[in-house]
Amino acid sequence: MTAAKSPEHCETMTDVRAGVDDVDRQLVALLVRRFGYMDAAARIKSDRATVRDEARKAEVLDNVAREAAAAGLSPARLRAVWDELIEQSIAYEAAEWDRIRADG
Repeated sequence: MTAAKSPEHCETMTDVRAGVDDVDRQLVALLVRRFGYMDAAARIKSDRATVRDEARKAEVLDNVAREAAAAGLSPARLRAVWDELIEQSIAYEAAEWDRIRADG
């Protein structure tokens, strides 16, 4: 498989789609790693009530907004994407917390 072209070198929609598909594969790999940290959190936290941490959620959203702004992207848009990612992460972690305790 050839490497995807950088956005500025794309000449066709096939080039664009190949680049998007390549980025999506990389994002999935990063999300697998991120959710691995949710597995670790579920294992480490002794109290299920600590799975949802609104202060930490706000901190992560602020970090993302700052990184987005520094990169020239819309902080509000990325904050919205990360809000959903965090909510899915919380739901995943809660389910994993329950599964670990149910199994043993």
